[in-house]
Amino acid sequence: MTSASSLAVEPSHARLNAKRRRAITAATHGVALLLIAHAAHAAERLQLDPTGLSPAQQQMATQTLRDVQSLLPDGLLRALPAQVQVGWRDDLPANVHGRAFAGRIALRRDLLDDDVAGARRARRSALVHELAHVADRGGANWSRSARWRDLAGWQRKPWHLGRGDNAFRDRSPDAYELTDPAEYLAVNAEHFVLDAEFACRRPALAQWYRVHLGTPPSLPAPHCAGTVPLLQADAEEGAASLLALDPARVYAVDYLFAEGSAQPMSRWGHSMLRLVICRPGRAPGPDCRLDLEHHRVLSFRAFVGDVQISNWRGLTGGYPSRLFVLPLQQVVDEYNKVELRGLASLPLQLDRSEIASLLERTAQVHWSYDGRYYFVSNNCAVETAKLLQAGVPRLGEAGLAQLSPRGLRRRLARLHALDEQVLADPAQAQAQGYYFASARDHYQQLFSVAAAQMALPARDVRAWLALPAQQRAPWLLRGDVRASAGLLLLEQAAQRRAELRSRDALKRRLLADPDSAATRSLRALLEQSGQWLRPGQLLADAGYGLPQAEEQAEVARAAAAASAQTVPAWQSLRVQLRAQLPPSQQRELDDIDRNLAVLGARVREQAAEAPPTGAAAR
Repeated sequence: MTSASSLAVEPSHARLNAKRRRAITAATHGVALLLIAHAAHAAERLQLDPTGLSPAQQQMATQTLRDVQSLLPDGLLRALPAQVQVGWRDDLPANVHGRAFAGRIALRRDLLDDDVAGARRARRSALVHELAHVADRGGANWSRSARWRDLAGWQRKPWHLGRGDNAFRDRSPDAYELTDPAEYLAVNAEHFVLDAEFACRRPALAQWYRVHLGTPPSLPAPHCAGTVPLLQADAEEGAASLLALDPARVYAVDYLFAEGSAQPMSRWGHSMLRLVICRPGRAPGPDCRLDLEHHRVLSFRAFVGDVQISNWRGLTGGYPSRLFVLPLQQVVDEYNKVELRGLASLPLQLDRSEIASLLERTAQVHWSYDGRYYFVSNNCAVETAKLLQAGVPRLGEAGLAQLSPRGLRRRLARLHALDEQVLADPAQAQAQGYYFASARDHYQQLFSVAAAQMALPARDVRAWLALPAQQRAPWLLRGDVRASAGLLLLEQAAQRRAELRSRDALKRRLLADPDSAATRSLRALLEQSGQWLRPGQLLADAGYGLPQAEEQAEVARAAAAASAQTVPAWQSLRVQLRAQLPPSQQRELDDIDRNLAVLGARVREQAAEAPPTGAAAR
């Protein structure tokens, strides 16, 4: 029974397997026919005009059409008209490899000469370039889309006044791409189709092409580094290093708003972005906000490459606008302790993909952008808004064109892209790092502690710091350990204020003697600083887009070597410049140095004499 049953079943399996084989064969045959039909259909679109070509040239031209056709992504093929005629001519202008008009393409005939170095790549590139134009003009209209223009670098102006010129000049594969958005589309289409590294060098553009044109069928899958390269300023003046930032370590991005000051150029505040970066080994989460030493600030500022700071030049675009990458603590010290301005760190409501996209755009700006600073129309708020619009598509769609840091903050809040509730409880906001208070109130508290013990000759901390250092000196040794420690911090604040005044005096002195050795040294160091703020110039002869592993290694070596020279050079120059100050300012700085030395020694003595904690209880 069992045997008969099994014998009965076997033929049915055999029939079923035979049916499956016939079905698979038919399906395979059908797919093959579809592929053949698709290839034939595609082949019909690129038709050779043999006019003026020798038989050998016709053969090479035909092979070029076949080669390029096999490389084109399906979306680009579909966007082309039914037929695209390709001819080869001798009458194109110099340095023009091709032209597209009315669905026809004309290419330079001498590109068919393989005796010329690079001719094969050049004719392929020229054909892809012109095919991108044909598809774009034929109805795709890719280059006219707002998103494309944001990505390509034609950034929006405030007040809905259109778009500015493309200032992404550095690390460009071909300066011709900056002509207009359509040429940018065509130039980058060449690299998207022919260059396997394009996805790593211009990742946001590559993603846009994949969405709209499809994936090139013949390029190998890219193996891009998972990090974003940024050249960052280090704590020591004049030093820089390469930061290979892993987007997975960026827990959040905050809108960092510096409150205004009495200075005309700072009255409306300053816009920055804070990267909340987790320390290595910590899983992304709220605790990453405790890792302050790893946090970085993205700050657009006018880079002053000379010893003169001119308000007029700031109004007329006389300074470059550069993206600074700075340690958070350095920014906090600058605003809280030197300029006595508060900082609000307001979380942006971004998901993980948006943070990654924003970091990619940051890197593109960092390595390629060379803008101009205009106090009214292209200031820190405008630049920050443009970075957010291009880096976060939904914010680009909503529009962020604001002229002031406060205006940008209000706009982000109205879009529910900003969490201002973190400031609801001031004490908690400071404890959690959402607000960094100006040191002014802290200084006043320190002054009040000392004034409660001694009849200090000043009504408040401002008046105390305004006194000459010699007049403060007699009071510095009269307080207890708490008062002495407070006066030490105040004396350090007085030193920072005196150094700022000295810097202004030095500017006037150096401008009066532009050919002095000190002026030349300062200009050279400022020029070196400018290189750190325009890092693309460090690799002017290598590659395009984001630097890859070998290029990053070259930048890291250059930064280390230059920092080893510039750090001591800045220290030496500071000593030289101090000697050129007016005598009264030299004496003031010397007096402050003496006050600090005396106070430091006294605080150490008082701390050594103080009883151990808990001694009274024992």
